[in-house]
Amino acid sequence: MAPDHTGAVSYRVVLWPYRSLPRRGFVWFIGLTAGFMALPVVAMLGTAVLWGLLPFMLLVIAGIWFAIQRSYAQGDMAEELTLDRRTAHVSRRDPGGRLREWTTNSHWLRATLRRGPVESYLTLTDGRREIELGAFLTPEERRSLHDDLQRRLARLR
Repeated sequence: MAPDHTGAVSYRVVLWPYRSLPRRGFVWFIGLTAGFMALPVVAMLGTAVLWGLLPFMLLVIAGIWFAIQRSYAQGDMAEELTLDRRTAHVSRRDPGGRLREWTTNSHWLRATLRRGPVESYLTLTDGRREIELGAFLTPEERRSLHDDLQRRLARLR
């Protein structure tokens, strides 16, 4: 979208972490894992060894279930950047639902790539405050977003 004289939104991007295992895939994964783990246990039916193996099998499946559910909860976040001629607004929903927002004058906004906690650390600053953007993205995605932001900010000015 191109900026116009009304100050209407000229750029909006919503970022979220990539989920390689969708919910439907999770159900299949747990089902197949339980099925494959049950194969050796079937051979132990009717023996006392079954009762020794069964708790460990259930513990493994419960551990996998818990770990994947925790991963889903950690990845339940999103960042939204909206730019217009006058303002830049960043809204971030953290895992757990807390919403953090930052608004500044888009004229002073700068996008910077630098060394940081992740490769190609992308930050936005207005000279007074600096925030990170897309820490969950891959380095290539952060570089691409940085280049796109640089072009958009140049057009706004």
